[in-house]
Amino acid sequence: MPQTVLITGTSTGFGKATAEHFAAHGWNVVATMRHPASGDALAALPGVLVNRLDVQDLPSIEQAIAEGIERFGAIDAVVNNAGFGLFGLFEATPREKIQEQFDVNVFGVMDVVRAILPHFRARRSGTIANVSSGAGVFALPMIPLYTASKFALEGFSESLSYELASQGITVKIVEPGGVLDTGFGSRSASEAGRMNVPADYEAFATATLKVFDGLRSKRLATSQDVAKVIFDAVTDGTDRLRYLATEDIRPLVEARRQTSEETYMALMRESFRV
Repeated sequence: MPQTVLITGTSTGFGKATAEHFAAHGWNVVATMRHPASGDALAALPGVLVNRLDVQDLPSIEQAIAEGIERFGAIDAVVNNAGFGLFGLFEATPREKIQEQFDVNVFGVMDVVRAILPHFRARRSGTIANVSSGAGVFALPMIPLYTASKFALEGFSESLSYELASQGITVKIVEPGGVLDTGFGSRSASEAGRMNVPADYEAFATATLKVFDGLRSKRLATSQDVAKVIFDAVTDGTDRLRYLATEDIRPLVEARRQTSEETYMALMRESFRV
């Protein structure tokens, strides 16, 4: 019997590529998105069920899971991919946008996990793959809320992995950086376009945006590359927790995890010095 994966945020980017990759490898796929009308191409693939799931709408989460189980008999894995990046200075970010960032990137993931756990526990198996970010490993200015949400996701996922191992359930964290072809940046760009920069920050913001331009120039991976790492994480049969998905962020990840605190902080402060 083919295995089944439920993936959130499959209308574009990593989510769409991941749904296509699993389907190409013979999996049944519950491809979920806020607006299922965007999923016609996925729905045409064998073994793919396109369904509505908005991580800010709990009934839609529960319904998508129930319909996936009804269609395919069981769900073997969940990929929490839905998310967006809020760009801008903390001081200039309205509280309601901060709430939205955590509602989508953290609380939405928690709600999907809580909804699937009774099914996984009853079967004494299941895999949860949470898509984090390089910004879940190292912090960058101008994205403090996105960074905070991904740090929270990493901590939640690691802690959860210890709890769920007792139930035969595996947790994975996939950490991508920038890619060439994702639509992820469009919402971030629209947020940035509405950003009000207090005059005192103008020099810092200008210098920081130049650093981001340099980071973007190092992007070589595609959404398909990230999808392959997500697939490998779900299917490798190990209890490994973290997977680096793109090479562009490796230097910063290694600086954070393999050097002293003093060395790492000196590197980062020099990078963003005005």
